Amino acid sequence: MGKSIRNRNVFIVSAVLLASSSGCVSVPVENPDDPWESWNRGAQQFNDDFDENIMKPLAKGYLVATPEPVDRGISNFFSNIDDIGVTLNDALQWKVQQAGMDMGRFLLNTTVGVAGFIDVATDIGLPKHNEDFEQTLGVWGVSSGPYLVIPFWGPSSPRGVGGLIGDAAMDPVNYTVFGGVAANVAGTASDLLDVTDRRAGLMTTEKIVDEAAIDRYAFIRNSYQQHREYLVNDGNIPEDDLLEPIESNESEGMTMEPSQ
Repeated sequence: MGKSIRNRNVFIVSAVLLASSSGCVSVPVENPDDPWESWNRGAQQFNDDFDENIMKPLAKGYLVATPEPVDRGISNFFSNIDDIGVTLNDALQWKVQQAGMDMGRFLLNTTVGVAGFIDVATDIGLPKHNEDFEQTLGVWGVSSGPYLVIPFWGPSSPRGVGGLIGDAAMDPVNYTVFGGVAANVAGTASDLLDVTDRRAGLMTTEKIVDEAAIDRYAFIRNSYQQHREYLVNDGNIPEDDLLEPIESNESEGMTMEPSQ
């Protein structure tokens, strides 16, 4: 699977480990650190309904119709395209050596790996890295801002929105708009295939969140925020920023909150 799939899997697994280590404690429904909670819960419910009725059936059909080697090749193809943005973000974060590795990875997989369908680079010691424009903004000191759920997309933040815009500008697929109707159709089909492939990659891990979370919304929010900070800091998260369980007399659900 491509980078996006692996990252989401890591996010889900780390969230479960976080929940199991923290235990179940009650917290108030109103969270001053989540001022847009009312909107976010509605947007998450919309996304859940859309996923249940559209994306999940589409992903199941994709898995049935696509042999595993083909599925892996499609994931590798989109992962290879993603390496262009990864390389640019390496450079913007002054990770010069890593930028060279990721550029070499892209060139090798594009040529020897048959347009990226075969991940040759990993086998010779050029691993897949995870860098996006939101991480670049974080490295530059831009704070994430409040948690935000985007319809059709999912967990994000104001910094995350800026990151999406930057990533879109670095994605060569988006420039097919200058290639006429045929190129636009090809680009749209490519995006749909990419999204379906990503969703299919989550089929085996989605139950973890559903079964581990009492308040699913708060579980996803806290896990997402900690995972993004982990990526921005390359795993070196200050101890004060780790999520810790807190106790409350409220009984409207159980979850975790960031320590103050």
